[in-house]
Order: sequence, then C-alpha cells, then structure tokens
Amino acid sequence: MERPGQPQQGRRRRIEELSRSSREKLLQSRDRMFSKLTSILQHAVEALAPSLPLQEDFVYHWKAITHYYIETSDDKAPVTDTNIPSHLEQMLDILVQEENERESGETGPCMEYLLHHKILETLYTLGKADCPPGMKQQVLVFYTKLLGRIRQPLLPHINVHRPVQKLIRLCGEVLATPTENEEIQFLCIVCAKLKQDPYLVNFFLENKSKSLVSRGALSVISEDGPKGQDPGSGDVSQCQQPQELSGATGVEPTESEEEPPHQMDDLSASLDDLNVTSLPEASAVRPNQDYNLVNSLLNLTRSPDGRIAVKACEGLMLLVSLPEPAAAKCLAQSTCLCELLTGRLTSLYKALPQSVDPLDIETVEAVNWGLDSYSHKEDASAFPGKRALISFLSWFDYCDQLIKEAQKTAAVALAKAIHERFFVGVMEPQLMQTSEMGILTSTALLHRIVRQVTSDVLLQEMVVFILGEQREPETLSEISRHPLRHRLIEHCDHISDEISIMTLRMFEHLLQKPNEHILYNLVLRNLEERNYTENKPSCPEDKDVVENGLIAGAVDLEEDPLFTDISPDNTLPNQEWICSPRTSPDHPKNDGKTEVHKVVNSFLCLVPDDAKSSYHVEGTGYDTYLRDAHRQFRDYCAICSRWEWPGAPKPLEKCDLEAAFFEGHFLKVLFDRMGRILDQPYDVNLQVTSVLSRLSLFPHPHTHEYLLDPYINLASGCRSLFSVIVRVVGDLMVRIQRIQDFTPKLLLVRKRLLGLEPEGPIVDHITLLEGVIVLEEFCKELAAIAFVKYHASATP
Repeated sequence: MERPGQPQQGRRRRIEELSRSSREKLLQSRDRMFSKLTSILQHAVEALAPSLPLQEDFVYHWKAITHYYIETSDDKAPVTDTNIPSHLEQMLDILVQEENERESGETGPCMEYLLHHKILETLYTLGKADCPPGMKQQVLVFYTKLLGRIRQPLLPHINVHRPVQKLIRLCGEVLATPTENEEIQFLCIVCAKLKQDPYLVNFFLENKSKSLVSRGALSVISEDGPKGQDPGSGDVSQCQQPQELSGATGVEPTESEEEPPHQMDDLSASLDDLNVTSLPEASAVRPNQDYNLVNSLLNLTRSPDGRIAVKACEGLMLLVSLPEPAAAKCLAQSTCLCELLTGRLTSLYKALPQSVDPLDIETVEAVNWGLDSYSHKEDASAFPGKRALISFLSWFDYCDQLIKEAQKTAAVALAKAIHERFFVGVMEPQLMQTSEMGILTSTALLHRIVRQVTSDVLLQEMVVFILGEQREPETLSEISRHPLRHRLIEHCDHISDEISIMTLRMFEHLLQKPNEHILYNLVLRNLEERNYTENKPSCPEDKDVVENGLIAGAVDLEEDPLFTDISPDNTLPNQEWICSPRTSPDHPKNDGKTEVHKVVNSFLCLVPDDAKSSYHVEGTGYDTYLRDAHRQFRDYCAICSRWEWPGAPKPLEKCDLEAAFFEGHFLKVLFDRMGRILDQPYDVNLQVTSVLSRLSLFPHPHTHEYLLDPYINLASGCRSLFSVIVRVVGDLMVRIQRIQDFTPKLLLVRKRLLGLEPEGPIVDHITLLEGVIVLEEFCKELAAIAFVKYHASATP
C-alpha cells in the first residue's frame, strides 16, 4: 500500500527553501570577499603606481565615493563592505600631507577643493541619511579627524562651520545608538577648538530673532525644524528632499560660490532614487536650539554609558568657561543646562534613603565627579544608601566645578538656579521639618556640601540660602526674620544632642569658608557700634579685679563665690612664650592694647588649681595650643586679607553707645550653651568650644575685643565670653565642695579621656568632671589665641 505523497512534498519544499537561503548567504559572503579583495588590490595598485599630484589623488578618492552612490543598486549593504572608509581615510592623509608640505597658514589646492565643492555638506547629508548603513559613523570620524589633525583654522570657513553645526544637531538625538562614541568624540573636538579660539563660538549661536538675510540662511535654520511631524512619534522619514540635498551638495542658487561639477548633480539625483532613511528625531522637543552644541552635549550626559556621560560633562565644562558674553548669556537663557543641573541634583537627593547615618555621610570618601566608579561588591565599608550618596555628592561636585570654571554671567545664572530650585525648593523643606531623624539626615547632608563647595559664586548662593542677606544689627524681636537661619541656630541648642552637634559642626565649617558675609551676618553686624562697652575709661582698680578672675562692670558678678586661693607663685608655664614684645621707637607699647601677659594670665588663671588636672599629665600644657593657634590664625588671616577689615576698633566717639546691645542670635545660643558646660555631654561641650575658638581666631578688632579682652568695661546687662566663663567658674567653686575626692576623680576621668587608663566603673558626677576638663582646656586655647594674635599685630 502506497503512502500519501503530501509529507514528501512538504519536506522537498523545505529542503529547497533551505538550499536557496544557503545559496543567497554564500553569494553575499562571496560579494563581501570580492569587495574586500578589490579594496586590497586597489591599495596595492596605488602603492605601486607612480604617485599622482596630491590634488588629482584627492579628487580621485572623492569621485570614487560619489561613483558608489551613482552606480550602486544595493543600499542595504553596510558601509564597511564598501571602499568608502578607505577613500575617506586617504583623503584625510592627503590633506595632512598637503598642510605639512606648505607654509604655515597657507591653504593648499586639496583643501580649496574640499571647501569650494562643499564636500563636508555632502558628507553631512550622507551621514544624516546613514546611507549606506554605518555612514553616519564614518562621517563623524572624518569630521573629528579633519578638525583634530589639520592645524590651520577651519571653523571660520562657512563651508566648514555650517555643516559642522548641522552635524552637531544629529548628535545625542537618540541615546545608546552605535554612534554615541563617535558623536562625543566629534563634539569634544569642536569644544576643544572653541577653547583655543573662543571668538569662534559666535558661529555656533543661531540668533533667530535677527532678520534672515538670505534664503541660504533660511534653509540652514528650517532644515532641522519640526516639519510638521510629531517629534515624539519616532517615525522614520523618507529620503531627503531634493532642495535639501542640492543645498548640501553645493548648488544653492543664493550662494555666491561657484557651482560644483555636474557629477554632484548626478549624485543628488542618485540619492533621491535610493531608499534612504534618516535617523529618528529626539524624543523630546528642545525648548530652544540657539546653542545646539550645548543641547547635544546635554543629551549625551544622560547616556547609559558612563564614559560617554563623563565626556559630555567635560565638553560642557569647556563651553561654560568660554569668555564670550553672548555665548554665556545664550547658555544660561536658551539652553536646558540650568534645568539639567538642578533636575539631576533633585532626583539624586530624593533617591537617598530617608535615614542615613550622619557618620556615614560625614566620613564617606571624598568624591570627584569624573571618577564616580563605585562598586558595592568591592567595598568592605559599604552601608545602605552609599551608592546613592556617592552619586549625589559626585553630581554636586560637578555642579560646583562647572560654576567654578564658568564665565561670570553663566556662573551666576547657574548658581542662582541651584539656589532657587534645589536649595530652596528641595533642601529647605527637609531642614525645616520636625522629625528628628529627618532633621539629622538633612543637616548632615547640608554640612557635607558646605564642606565640599569650592566655587565662590555657588558658596555665595549657599550662604544667602542659609543665613539670608540681612546686614543690619539684630534685635531680639526679629531673630526669626530669615526662618531657615533662625531654625538652624535654634538647632544648635536642640533637645537632641546629635542634632545640636551636627548643626554646630555645620556652622564651624561654614565659618572657615572664604566669604565675608558669613561672619558679618552671624556676629559682626551686632558689634559694629561697640555698644557692649560702658562709655567710661577703664581704671587700674578694674584691671586688678579682672586679673583675679572678676570682670569689672558685669551685672551681679560680685556676688559670685569666685576663687580667692590662687597662690602667689602660681606662674605661667613656659614664661618665655608670653613675654610682651619690647617697646621700640618704631613700635611703641602704648598703643591702647592691654598687655598680652595680663590677658593670657587672666584666661589661664580663670580655672582654680583645685579644678585643674592637666599639670598631672605630660604633654597637655598651654604651649601645646600655641602651635595650633599660630597655624590657624595664619590661615584665617589669609582668608580675610581681601575683606579690608580695619586694624583698630571703631573710635568710641563715633559709636552709638546709647543703642541697646544684643549679641545676636548665634552668640546668644553659644553663650547659653557655654554657660551650661558643667551639665552638658562631653561631645556637645567640645563642639561648642570649638565654634567659639573659631570665632576668636578672626582678625577683626571687634571680635577680638568682645571675645578675648577681659578688660573691656561691659555695659549694664551685657555679657562677653569672659564674663560667661567667670560665672561658670563661680558655679563650679560651689559644686566642688559637695563632691568627695574631687581631684582624684577628675584626674581619673582625664586619663580615661586620653586613653591612658582603661574604662572601668562609672565615676560619680562624670558630666561635671568632663565639663571641668573641657573648660580648663578651652581657657588654655583662648590664652594661646590671644597671645598669637597680639604677637602677630606687634610684629612689623
């Protein structure tokens, strides 16, 4: 019995289809092999044949490229299967050779041919059409190498900068395309050329408000317009219009240049016949294309390839630094740069976990925006949110460096955008919240970026954000005039010690920044009139009282049970360090300043012997603070040198001493906390005294007088740093009497803090004992600062 023939016929048909497919693949492979063989033979012939004059050789290679488009019928074969890449490379080599053989700046016939026949325009059109597939990549490489290898200035030529401008618009249209690497290389070489000759940037600013003087200019602008289709649709358009191609190949009737040979017309017609497609348009409409170089780089900063994104950021860094005012204005007003910077800062900030350990924020390694290559798997000290934190800090570092390098107009615009859209719009609500964990995290982040910022312009915006712009003296009723400043200063005395310490650390680092408004806003504006002083000259009796630990004129201080048991031989250690400078005819001593040894003695003798413990431990003397004070004061003088501060206090006769004195919100909180030093945790005390010592280092005569001169006659109801410490010491003397074995316990606590004794049972009154130790060290530090400042002012 015969089987049905149906299955046999099906198998036969499948075999025939497979056979036909194999034959087609074999033919395609053979064609590619022959094409490569032809290219090899052509190179061999060219190497053996007598060398043609450079221009003939150049024209030969260009005609070989154009013949491909005239004669080919296969528009699907990739460009790497053709001789086009080889011909383009040969053309570049000829142009470089021609330039090397001629005098500097002289244009040879090959370059003249390239310019006159608008070869770059034609290549741009072919690249835009990506015909054959991969041609866009070849065109980008050709443009990049041409601009990079040719030394003579090419961009001023209209037949160079116009097609370059058009090609710029094609870059970054679609992310993650195969040509991204070539696109960024091309854009960066253009940026580098503009950096060499900044005036050239004017060729890349398309001012559409000006009247168009020719149809040629109209075609340049309208060519890349929306053309009516939906820019977000991503549809692939058909071949280029004839008028676009004719313009690109050099037959624009409005141009004054001579028309190219008839062969170019043949090329245009052949391109129309090919099934050529252009790349999809960008997925988002650009708000303004006046500065397309910036827009294309901005698009590429969003590349998933980190190397491409970093290169795009470097290109933007070059562009913002160009000194041309028109470019800076266009960059700030007509591009998305401000939106990109602030938008990414916002998204990265919001991506951070709600609660990050402040210590992790503070100690995470220093970040550099171009080296953000963190690997969680390779990090032994990883913590939740570290990847997000590094990304945020890296981008903030980029914004800071960009503004630092930018032309002044652009820098101000970028910094203001970050102030308004990120600081005020995003950070302020976080800092003003009531959740303790939220306050702590947001303050730690603010502290970190305060430490990190280096740009003067961005620092100024940050300072205004934190402190406001007010410079008139504060009044107690108006301390909340700038809500964020008020809230942050209040947080220095928060119920949470962690929040207090973090906020105090933020202010400490803020005071180290080179910005005059910081100290003026926080302190100096309240000391301008010196109305903390009593309007009467000091007398010798007052000085005697001060030297024994009392402050003349202070309210109710005579009732404090101050120490009276200072032994006559209680002299200062290392007496030679604090000798007053000798008087000389050139530098008389009678300059109105209190003698330094009396000031130093006043601070060192404030804490009575019964409450001192440092002399029992080696290496904790007063002299150890002198070296640090000298270095720190030198650094502060360098920061403040350009602020033109006076060398002496404002004369009392010119001061409004009748006005009510208020030390200001910041000093009020610091003095209040200083007054509670015996009842606060050790870490809080360290931070409060650290901020006060920073303030004492400033070389302004009013801060020096108010914080470091024990002999000023305080007006009624006023307090100074010295008077606050005097009150603390009075309280201490009363409380010491109630503590059994006070001195041994004090010494044990000091040794434990220094790591000289192992931890053991908890000592009674530990908070007070630690406070006494901080108080003693703080007084030695103030004495050292006073001596160093006096010595610096007395040294010629």
